[in-house]
Amino acid sequence: MLDFIIKGGLVLWVIMGLALVGLAIVIERLMYFRRIAVDEDKLFSRVRASVEKGHYDEALAICDTNESPLSSLIKVGIEHRGHSELAQKEVLKDAANQESPRLERGVSALGTIAHIAPLLGLLGTVTGTMKAFGVLGRFGAVADPSILAKGVSEALITTVGGIVVAVPAVIFYNYLVGKVNLILVKIENQVNSLVLMINAGRITEGIRRPRA
Repeated sequence: MLDFIIKGGLVLWVIMGLALVGLAIVIERLMYFRRIAVDEDKLFSRVRASVEKGHYDEALAICDTNESPLSSLIKVGIEHRGHSELAQKEVLKDAANQESPRLERGVSALGTIAHIAPLLGLLGTVTGTMKAFGVLGRFGAVADPSILAKGVSEALITTVGGIVVAVPAVIFYNYLVGKVNLILVKIENQVNSLVLMINAGRITEGIRRPRA
């Protein structure tokens, strides 16, 4: 294996470095999405029950124990419950837009790796071929085929390396992009539901006050 890497030359080392960076991004993103995965219906029901009772501190505490974009959105909505419905919607939309950079962190870098890895493999192919032809240009006929094979092997190894890195990078990039888009769509669809829930809590609280 080490001999394979050495034959690949400098370009293969660069490709391997990109592979490590891409692997780190994939692992970090998968762990992040696993961490923020919550039962949204259950969370929504628990918060709604607290809001309808007017227990806003309890609702915020529930959100603090659940790290997810929905929790962050609910917290923003509760904190701005005194505003009009239109203002609440605007604040929640801004909050939803702010979740996008957190969800997309590292994904564009993974896409870049997926695109440039095969190009680097092609670069290694060109440089390896140039070395092979350079040997022929200097010596004409080569008595030792291993001298010529060194350049050819570098050309082939870097091509393989670039493809091996690019294929899984493309797969995980598309998976993560789809995951991010799905979460963002859910967040946008939840804005109206959050506004209705928060204002239902305000109405309930207003009805109870005269009785007190």
